[in-house]
Amino acid sequence: MAKQAPLSDAALEHVARRFAVLAEPMRLRLLQALFAGEMNVNALVAQTGGTQANISRHLQTLTQAHILSRRKEGLQVFYTISDPSIFKLCELVCGSLEKQFAKHADSFAR
Repeated sequence: MAKQAPLSDAALEHVARRFAVLAEPMRLRLLQALFAGEMNVNALVAQTGGTQANISRHLQTLTQAHILSRRKEGLQVFYTISDPSIFKLCELVCGSLEKQFAKHADSFAR
């Protein structure tokens, strides 16, 4: 693996803001729901169990962070993941956690 040059302070601030946006369980639930493809707000409310006001607030945060994009069709608003790196990031983090959990489960089984 090639060594990466250190990031500037400004770049580190940007990375920290990105992780802060993702450090909310409901936002992760919304992303997980959107892995299947574009969904409208009502479908996201039904799938995540949140209130429409709460879901809308989180969708706005994810959209402002350029993680999601939105489009209007009549009175409905549809959301989709616009940053393809989110798929890889979630796969990396979830895969790592899955391995850690399996390792801990094995140590308890002995």
